[in-house]
Amino acid sequence: MGLIPRQHAEDVYVVKEEEDGLFVPPLNFSMVEKGIYRSGFPNSLNFPFLETLQLRSIIYLCPEPYPEDGTEFLHKRGIQLFQFGIDGHKEPFVNIPEGIIREALKVLLDTRNHPVLIHCKRGKHRTGCLVGCLRKIQNWCLSSVFDEYQRFAAAKARVSDQRFIELFDASTLKRHGYALTHPQASQGSHSEGGCT
Repeated sequence: MGLIPRQHAEDVYVVKEEEDGLFVPPLNFSMVEKGIYRSGFPNSLNFPFLETLQLRSIIYLCPEPYPEDGTEFLHKRGIQLFQFGIDGHKEPFVNIPEGIIREALKVLLDTRNHPVLIHCKRGKHRTGCLVGCLRKIQNWCLSSVFDEYQRFAAAKARVSDQRFIELFDASTLKRHGYALTHPQASQGSHSEGGCT
């Protein structure tokens, strides 16, 4: 088994499994941490790859109904779909719904839902905001949170998303949600990228 880089504008890898076929991850796919993955919207070409993750749940951050082929894939594999409809906006001053992000974080932080895939349309903005808020709960320094956000959003990074992440108050989730499902989180802080 090996990784074969594709020569496209976006950094995508295809995993080759023997000679039988290819496993193709969804656009912008990455592991966030053990049991948590992120991506853009998966299509039927990505289903064999997703099967290898043995997902229990998907957190879907778009308001549109989940496609029929995707719903069928989830149903056949017993994967639970959690939909949190957040509109995708290009306008600079549109508010991200904090209440919806908090509810999605509660699902994400519950390890009974792991392994879990978080996705929106492209895996950039809505997914980036949710992962950015998770990183704040994990006590990442803000510069590392923004570096990760920008790595996926690239040239389409939005100041409004980064501002939302910066102002997001993770303290209640740290006390009441994350510490309950991740006991080791209350034993110190995690700092990514060498920030203090």
